[in-house]
Amino acid sequence: MSNVETEPAELRCGAQADGGPSTEAAPAVDVLAARDVPLGGPRAMHVRRTLPQRTRSLIGAWCFADHYGPVDVPARHGMDVAPHPHTGLQTVSWLFSGEIEHRDSLGTHAVIRPGEMNLMTGGYGIAHSEVSTPGTTVLHGVQLWVALPEEHRSAERAFQHHVPAPVRVDGAEIRVFLGALAGTVSPVRTFTPLLGAEIVLEPGATVTLTVDTAFEHGLLVDSGDIRLAGTVLRPAELGYVPTGAGALTLVNESEGPARTVLLGGPPFEEEIIMWWNFIGRSHEDIVRARADWEASSDRFGHVEAYPGKRLPAPALPNAVLTPRRNPPRS
Repeated sequence: MSNVETEPAELRCGAQADGGPSTEAAPAVDVLAARDVPLGGPRAMHVRRTLPQRTRSLIGAWCFADHYGPVDVPARHGMDVAPHPHTGLQTVSWLFSGEIEHRDSLGTHAVIRPGEMNLMTGGYGIAHSEVSTPGTTVLHGVQLWVALPEEHRSAERAFQHHVPAPVRVDGAEIRVFLGALAGTVSPVRTFTPLLGAEIVLEPGATVTLTVDTAFEHGLLVDSGDIRLAGTVLRPAELGYVPTGAGALTLVNESEGPARTVLLGGPPFEEEIIMWWNFIGRSHEDIVRARADWEASSDRFGHVEAYPGKRLPAPALPNAVLTPRRNPPRS
């Protein structure tokens, strides 16, 4: 998915929100609100973006989180993102409903469906397109990016597809698409330790999950009201939990099922510059990547069979791009 938005969102801090029960040992939770972002022109599909923002650029190596739908495709024309480039990152696509056709400059042609994951490695450079299929009536899911560490920033292009088996734990159904959780380990290769899982809770269910204390975590709520460590998260909000937590307790306070996506990883200590669809370490990295894309360089290759023009790069700002930093950890 292409990044076209720069405005920051707001942060709501503090555990024990909304008169919840006291949980002395519970980790503090910061609540990151989403912002609405159009993916194109006046009839474009809109997404809710929770990463990056001014108060938090990354959770582990997760550096971008778009949450969209449910979108009525016949009314809004669904997703049609023309060929566009990426550098220095991996893209992760996860659907709740609908289908998206993926094509990339590796020659990959794949359709992603609910409960399936596509992971694409951009590395030094790749291009891809994303289009909802003609049979899709409702489109709903998340699009995520992972920053590559310096030693792997120029990794070769790659594409992986994975269909995780569901696991039942205390009234919750869990699908682990990256990393390890609830006794399940994903075979998908990443360049830093990561956790990515969909968790669907039955009405009123409580589930406590053992997690890595070296990881920071983010819980994105798709539907329902979820109490995480004493703080209520509502749909489209993302709750951030710093390192040190050995367990996370999720309570579904809704009358219906609640769906969430749990992300995690050790703090990403490197500074990054993220502009449009590029991740680099300096202003010059971004300038070079943009110039290569505009020049139709072999760096990104060509996406075959897309019925239209590729996306042009936006103009660079009249300022030197500076690194994104997370707030210092206490």
